Amino acid sequence: MKDPQYLDEAFKKVCAEMLEMFIKKHKDYGKGNILDTGQLGIAFRISDKLNRLKHLLANKQKPLHESIEETWIDIAVYSVIAVLYIRSWFKKLELKESSKK
Repeated sequence: MKDPQYLDEAFKKVCAEMLEMFIKKHKDYGKGNILDTGQLGIAFRISDKLNRLKHLLANKQKPLHESIEETWIDIAVYSVIAVLYIRSWFKKLELKESSKK
């Protein structure tokens, strides 16, 4: 896929990547880990990601597993999950069948 020519196109591209990551991880984890701990749990997950990111950036380390870019996307996904949780959508809604495959 070619690089976007406009900022809004670039933003949409990253949002599509966020959705892809959300679906992939949701299939692995389900809802329990979020519903058990709520917003505080989400905040701790984001905090863990930020601390890892700060450590990697401050020490100019190359990550062994999840890339720095993936970490940023993961933080954004958790932020969206928090909004879904606040609106009660995370608890009551499921993935579309086409996303479950």
